[in-house]
Amino acid sequence: MEHVRDLTLLPKAHLHLHFTGSMRPSTLLELADKYGVRLPDALTAGEPPKLRATDERGWFRFQRLYDAARSCLREPDDIRRLVREAAEEDVRDGSGWLEIQVDPTSYAPLLGGMIPAVEIILDAVDAASRETGLGMRVLIAANRMKHPLDARTLARLAVRYADRGVVGFGLSNDERRGMARDFDRAFAIARDGGLLAAPHGGELTGPSSVRDCLDDLHAARIGHGVRAAEDPRLLQRLADRQITCEVCPASNVALGVYERPEDVPLRTLFEAGVPMALGADDPLLFGSRLAAQYEIARRHHGFTDAELAELARQSVRGSAAPDEVQAKLLAGIDDWLTG
Repeated sequence: MEHVRDLTLLPKAHLHLHFTGSMRPSTLLELADKYGVRLPDALTAGEPPKLRATDERGWFRFQRLYDAARSCLREPDDIRRLVREAAEEDVRDGSGWLEIQVDPTSYAPLLGGMIPAVEIILDAVDAASRETGLGMRVLIAANRMKHPLDARTLARLAVRYADRGVVGFGLSNDERRGMARDFDRAFAIARDGGLLAAPHGGELTGPSSVRDCLDDLHAARIGHGVRAAEDPRLLQRLADRQITCEVCPASNVALGVYERPEDVPLRTLFEAGVPMALGADDPLLFGSRLAAQYEIARRHHGFTDAELAELARQSVRGSAAPDEVQAKLLAGIDDWLTG
């Protein structure tokens, strides 16, 4: 019988989770209290804030809430706690591998500079991985709203720590601002240093932003990418090259990219053969974690357990996990399906 298997027991990889956005709401309240930060009411209401980022004002509001939350991370202990709790939440949701995304620039002033910030984050990831058994690595992301030279500095830093747990280089924030090609040098530095190129694209703007990520940044993965569904030729290209799209259904609906969960084009991408890795994006603001994204595919898109298992496989194959970790997770997925 279908629809009985527990999705939290399905082994999977989580490839799209932002650093501050991974925080537990209860932790945010405790840290705000500790530092005497007055949070916006939307963050203390006990339920996810009402967001729409499809207009500029909505995006700024989202960004303001994110920044308010980030201002509560001030000491190495706060960073360690955030990372450990993100790992615990992921394990609870069946994740065996997490690639957490961070722009260290925002944390550097409080942590003694850029290099100390990166080292504190990487040490926290090491410790959390040991404590929870979750395979965990870091994607360092540049900010589209900042100067491309800043992105180059970050890319060099990311490459420097490739042997300490940094596996990829991203580009986040409002994709309606700043052309992808402005960041081509930064991505070339990252790719030459052996890092995976995983910029955001195809969320707030249409298929052209996905094409730009492929053409200008030589992306190996696309953060979001859902708007590619509007262009059959682009879908074919993603499928042919097996470019994984990190699709975040709850986030898409919360930000107004799609009206309802059933409008997110999961089926369109899946049936076109585009590999997907479902992700939670910013659970602090969107209110749902990893397993809930698979639940959306099951409940709103009629994905069978065999199809959900295939989505989980795609997440594992799209990850930077070592071969032996991938093999173990893929075997676990088969066991879940036959169990």
